[in-house]
Amino acid sequence: MEIFPISLKLQQQPCLIVGGGRIAYRKAVLLAKAGAILHVIAPEIEPDLLTLVQQTQGQYIVAAFKTQVNVRDYRLVIAATNDRAVNQQVFEVCEAEKVLVNSVDDPPHCRFMVPAIIDRSPLIISVASNGTSPVLSRQIRTQLETLIPHGMGKLAEFSGKWRTTVKQKITNPDERRIFWEDLYASPLKEQVFNGNEAEADQLIQQALQEWKTPKGEVYLVGAGPGDPELLTLKALRLMQQADVVIYDRLVSQPIMDLCRRDAEKIYVGKARSNHSVPQEGINALLVKYASQGKRVCRLKGGDPFIFGRGGEEIQELFDAGITFQVVPGITAASGCSAYAGIPLTHRDYAQSVRFLTGHLKEGSPELPWDELVYENQTLVLYMGLVGLENTCQQLIAHGQRPNMPVALISKGTTPEQKVVVGTLADIASKVSEHHIQAPTLTIIGEVVSLREQLKWQ
Repeated sequence: MEIFPISLKLQQQPCLIVGGGRIAYRKAVLLAKAGAILHVIAPEIEPDLLTLVQQTQGQYIVAAFKTQVNVRDYRLVIAATNDRAVNQQVFEVCEAEKVLVNSVDDPPHCRFMVPAIIDRSPLIISVASNGTSPVLSRQIRTQLETLIPHGMGKLAEFSGKWRTTVKQKITNPDERRIFWEDLYASPLKEQVFNGNEAEADQLIQQALQEWKTPKGEVYLVGAGPGDPELLTLKALRLMQQADVVIYDRLVSQPIMDLCRRDAEKIYVGKARSNHSVPQEGINALLVKYASQGKRVCRLKGGDPFIFGRGGEEIQELFDAGITFQVVPGITAASGCSAYAGIPLTHRDYAQSVRFLTGHLKEGSPELPWDELVYENQTLVLYMGLVGLENTCQQLIAHGQRPNMPVALISKGTTPEQKVVVGTLADIASKVSEHHIQAPTLTIIGEVVSLREQLKWQ
């Protein structure tokens, strides 16, 4: 994050604009809306800008900017002339006095940026790009304008009216947050939007009277194979309301960034022969935090019920009497194969697909080899990179042809995705040659031959 977003209170605060043209006027409109007292220094001034200065009881100084101007008299300064040299001079004077300054369309000479704004007062939403793309910021603002009802401002105002009462009734901050979240999801919001404040007051009074300390709950959420855009809507919603997030090694950082920012985040990742927290410890953590009344998001790469030990975890929750819900995720087999351009089934090549794991509970890599040797079938091997050579040897020994196509997909669906194609006879030798690292998915079957034609990533 290169800039720190803040909201300034400028009511009755003197603010200086250097420049008297149209650009200066556009900035002045925003400052006037915020209640600032406008002062303008410029040799000439547009009538509309002069009117704003007078309306805010400010001052128009008919002059060019000079370094002798005492910028410390102002809360902030905006350089909005059509002369970059003057704007730079304004910036340098303000920097020397440590006064917030913005030079319009000149990011290197800005101490603060003016974002694209969505005004639902008292709710204000801003979009900024650190000055790199103001047009993009405005486009995003336009999109958000269509998604955020105008009534949100009324809802923010209504919430402010009741904030002290709610705080006195519900003293625990975590419980209070849940109260407001539940309230905003109730019919109260529509009552406020429609201007029915008396009805809304009754609803919140009733909610406060009926309020009980919430019970803890666990959300078992599949995060998908890595690309955050593959998250389900429900997964995203629960990730953003959880008090605690317990996450695996395969959950990518862009996905973690979508979790609620103030949630407690606990890493319990597992790599081969290196478990930061054993499975029994993870189960205990889920029970512990849910028993404290927390909403716990157990975030897993892929899908919780496909080699994700989700079944073991909810058995523990069931035994402890903890409420839970399961949110499916796109499993690595379907996500990675799609991004690699390899269909898992195809009428001409594979009428069935079989998911296998290289790690069993007792640590044994043994698989039912005779059942796996079938021409019109796709095999998808999870966590099988270490034992890949043995897997290929066993399949060949049990009758599979050595030239059966094989694909290795490393870090699938992410920007670091790497795909290596070979055969049962030679794929193991390509692991070190191409620096393939876990997490890697192995696909064995004739469908792999379609990659060259169907790849799109």
